[in-house]
Amino acid sequence: MIFMEDKKPLSPHIQIYRWHISSLVSISHRITGIINIIAITFICIWSGWLILGEANYTLINFFLNSIFGKFVVLGIVWSFSFQVLSEIRHLIMDMGYGFELQTTRITGLLVIFGSFLLTVAIYLIGRNFF
Repeated sequence: MIFMEDKKPLSPHIQIYRWHISSLVSISHRITGIINIIAITFICIWSGWLILGEANYTLINFFLNSIFGKFVVLGIVWSFSFQVLSEIRHLIMDMGYGFELQTTRITGLLVIFGSFLLTVAIYLIGRNFF
């Protein structure tokens, strides 16, 4: 007869798991990577459409000047800026620095808030405020 051991969970369940800044940045890094691949694909498709004629340019221009188009562009800018800052964080960690708990919290917060600040800066540069 085979006796079964206690059925204890092998990993923390969602009910007891506490979110950390590092896990939030890690998951967001993966999601923004997927978003960036999709965005680059659409940018390439839009560029190809521009070669095909002026009617396509008008359609793309209408989309990019709409509220939804501006929201999409702003979201893509945030996604790229988050990805860049998160990659810089990963490069520093790959060199062996920043593994202390307090340092990972600080760098995680820097990535999150820095991506929003970088997005605002890029927006202001695009609007010729600088």
